[in-house]
Amino acid sequence: MGLVPDRALLNDVNPHLINFYRWLKRGLHIEIELRNDKDLFYRHRVRFNELLRKKRSSSREAASLFYFLNRTGFNGLCRFNGSGEFNVPFGRYNQIGYVRDFSESREALRRWQFTCMDFESVELQPGDFVYADPPYDVEFTQYAQGGFSWSDQERTAHRLARHPGPVVLVNQATDRIRRLYASLGFMLTHLEAPRRINCNGDRTPAIEVFATMNL
Repeated sequence: MGLVPDRALLNDVNPHLINFYRWLKRGLHIEIELRNDKDLFYRHRVRFNELLRKKRSSSREAASLFYFLNRTGFNGLCRFNGSGEFNVPFGRYNQIGYVRDFSESREALRRWQFTCMDFESVELQPGDFVYADPPYDVEFTQYAQGGFSWSDQERTAHRLARHPGPVVLVNQATDRIRRLYASLGFMLTHLEAPRRINCNGDRTPAIEVFATMNL
């Protein structure tokens, strides 16, 4: 998103993230209480999960709560249990800079499209530039209900290897990820990346593989 293209399609498997971006596109203004407080966090978490059960996950309130929970939750995690409920505990931050008014995002995102579907259903034109950032190939996979399995990693790589346009594919540099990407003809570069989000608080830099094709 830092490239700020004139037109873009952003797809993600997490419907709550996409709902938040769709509200940003409309110029979201957050009216719920925003405070780095443990009791407030758990009240907001209960309310967010209540909205999900009541099929109101696309509401402005749900988008606002999702923003708060991600800013305030433990280590920046976004995690859901098998029932689809957000279950990240309270974080350990001394201070959090919350934003209420996202009206400036409206113009920047005016020609951007946000979708939530399986990546193989995303329609690509032959010349489209694709940047893909699937969940890391690690034990933690509950970024969204249903998770992201090794089979999903393989489907992603194979789909993108068939795309005739430029592709950038990023993942953690596990042995099997490197073997998979290399076998499909991707050019691999290894990078040391900071860990801003981690389930146990480990901030040791991770080695990422930066896989490219048709560049």
